[in-house]
Amino acid sequence: MDQDMTVLCSASGYTKKYYLNPVFQGLPERVRQELQIMCVLFTEEVGGVILLFFDKPGNLVITTEAQEDDPAYDEIGSHLLVKRIRKEQAELFNQLEQYYSLFILGKTD
Repeated sequence: MDQDMTVLCSASGYTKKYYLNPVFQGLPERVRQELQIMCVLFTEEVGGVILLFFDKPGNLVITTEAQEDDPAYDEIGSHLLVKRIRKEQAELFNQLEQYYSLFILGKTD
């Protein structure tokens, strides 16, 4: 894993598990639940794995991947769904980036 990134959360359609980085336990319960629902529904719809992380400058990045031999993974659907999620959750993602910048990176400017 890249040391210039901080994982926010992820979900796997293979293991049926969701992960929230303990660093973000301070987020409001509603936000934590929304992230979990979003990630789990994503993996239920298109399969594979979804990962949300902050890059070094503090931008929220969404990546997806699948096992090479997974015929059920919908690669085109995953790209379309990520695009839709980014649009629908733009305000939440902006707030998460602000939270990360202030509380994790300690930036006050």
